[in-house]
Amino acid sequence: MSEVRITEQKGQVSDEVLVEVKNLKKYFRVGKNAILKAVDDLNLYIRKGETLGMVGESGCGKTTAGRTILGIYSPTDGEVLFEGKNVHKLSGREKKEYTKEAQIIFQDPYASLNPRMTVGDIIAEGIDIHGIYTGKERLERVYELLRMVGLNKEHANRFPHEFSGGQRQRIGIARALAVEPKFIVCDEPISALDVSIQAQIVNMLIKFQRELGLTYLFIAHDLAMVKHISDRVAVMYLGVNVELAESFELYKNPLHPYTQALLSAIPIPDPEVEKKRQRIMLEGEVPSPINPPVGCRFKARCKHAKPICGELNPQLKEVSPGHYVACHLY
Repeated sequence: MSEVRITEQKGQVSDEVLVEVKNLKKYFRVGKNAILKAVDDLNLYIRKGETLGMVGESGCGKTTAGRTILGIYSPTDGEVLFEGKNVHKLSGREKKEYTKEAQIIFQDPYASLNPRMTVGDIIAEGIDIHGIYTGKERLERVYELLRMVGLNKEHANRFPHEFSGGQRQRIGIARALAVEPKFIVCDEPISALDVSIQAQIVNMLIKFQRELGLTYLFIAHDLAMVKHISDRVAVMYLGVNVELAESFELYKNPLHPYTQALLSAIPIPDPEVEKKRQRIMLEGEVPSPINPPVGCRFKARCKHAKPICGELNPQLKEVSPGHYVACHLY
């Protein structure tokens, strides 16, 4: 983490809720009698101007949650409210308006850009769909977006294969910003990039949030980076949210045994401190999200497991102001 320097300061967070997720479930049928519970009863909210970090191991349902919130996937149950409206019940003009106000930055900067389109056309695709700018204004807007993300207007006529991974992710960010959204799902936008480039991208996202009043759902598995960019952090495990708190509070006082294990794995640049630190080693395998076990899904790997953990699924509850945890210990 010592090579990554976050220089931008975050903006102000409003008290007004922009996105609210209520009892969201997303299941996939993967066989005759097999159901994969990718997201199972997720509850959270995101305030205007806020960055909510979402962390957890690969396969815990982070990306599925983000895409269901955006409306890319239809929910199995539950609802997602954007400015008070259920996004999965929108139709016609309202649905099109939501696709303009909520955008996504994808994880893979290589697979997410159409190789047959020029950079200018990739960035302007949303502009064309929503009819925001036409003619000369459209071209000027593309040039402005390229400049905003640190590229030149000459790049508009090139194709994605002519760019590095970091440059491609900048193009993906420009595409997301093109339609002037309010809310952006950042789906592990730095995981495929070099460490030195990661800091540049994160600083850019923080800068745009402050200047444009953006709201982010920042999905990642890099806990150290999430600490810097997020106002609050939600910890996911096997499709469920096990802990949710303000960023500084979660890193200072993690309550759920899974969160404690995750944070203990973050390397500290000071070798003396790192040498004395006690790392929490998790034993056992992550259960399958296909027909997951009854009760707490973390119980097989938890040294604090009690009989009730195998019988009753713990619900997310507030144990101190703004700090929620789903664990029978509390």
